[in-house]
Amino acid sequence: MNYGWNDVQRIAEELAEQHPGVDPYSVSFPRLQKLIEELPGFDKTSGRVGEKVLEAVQPLWADEID
Repeated sequence: MNYGWNDVQRIAEELAEQHPGVDPYSVSFPRLQKLIEELPGFDKTSGRVGEKVLEAVQPLWADEID
C-alpha cells in the first residue's frame, strides 16, 4: 500500500525500520526529504513537502526508536 506526505506517522515508522540507529535530529531537512522519498511504497507525487511536514516527522521518528 502506497502512502504520501500526509502520512507522517507511517513515514516515521518506515524511517525507524529502514534507518535504525540514526538520530532523527541529526538529519538535515534536505537529507530527510531524500530519505523519505526513497522509502519503499512512498509516493513522492502525493503532494508537496514543506518544512512543517519534515518538522512533524522528526519527533515521531524519534518516538519510534525509543
